Amino acid sequence: QVQLVESGGGLVQPGGSLRLSCAASITIFRFNVMAWYRQAPGKERDLVATITTGGSTNYADSVKGRFTISRDSAKRTVYLQMNNLKPEDTAVYYCNTQPAVANYWGQGTQVTVSS
Repeated sequence: QVQLVESGGGLVQPGGSLRLSCAASITIFRFNVMAWYRQAPGKERDLVATITTGGSTNYADSVKGRFTISRDSAKRTVYLQMNNLKPEDTAVYYCNTQPAVANYWGQGTQVTVSS
């Protein structure tokens, strides 16, 4: 049973925008903190942004001011609005709890920022 499904990635030019979606199961969405992670080629998976059930958010310094994480409880979905994208944002983006649960990792969604 798939419990997390990421979508919304694609190819975009520098300065462009994308909105990623993460559809979560009922059990996972009950966790207090949901997060977006990303992994670029040859690099470790890094934490990008977090959001609590109360709506409190935190961001990695590299995306602060450009990315916005949000959640819709009715749809059991977490979003990542990405603006002013840069080539260094190129990565596979994943959602999970924070701390991450190993069994929850999905396939992720590819974001490529290139001219």
